[in-house]
Amino acid sequence: MNIRNMKIEDYYEVYQLWQKCGISLGKSDSKEEIQKFIFMNPETSMVGTIDNKIIGCVLGGYDGRRGLIHHLAVHPDYQGNDYGTILMECLENKFKENGVVKVSFWVQNSNIGVVDFYEKLGYELRKDIVTISKVL
Repeated sequence: MNIRNMKIEDYYEVYQLWQKCGISLGKSDSKEEIQKFIFMNPETSMVGTIDNKIIGCVLGGYDGRRGLIHHLAVHPDYQGNDYGTILMECLENKFKENGVVKVSFWVQNSNIGVVDFYEKLGYELRKDIVTISKVL
């Protein structure tokens, strides 16, 4: 798998990948919103390709001290081959280069089975916090 920075031209292929992986998509996943995200996070928005086909993607945001992971996805036909681990390691390395001290992300209850994957990478499930959000 080759890993490169995501370009907005990848959007439709990535969006289809997210759908194929069952990721819940909303207003913040529109092409315009993802374009803004890539502009703000060019080095931590990545796709993995095989034969020029996008088979994986991860978006990482950075606020100056903490990293936030969005939408790690690997096409179901390629899962179980460490591609998700490789994408996460690349993202973590970029975060470390930028001085990130903590990385977080959300997992929807409908996708709780992925927690084992993240725990194998050293992440821990937090039960001491509550997420509060508002769609604007």
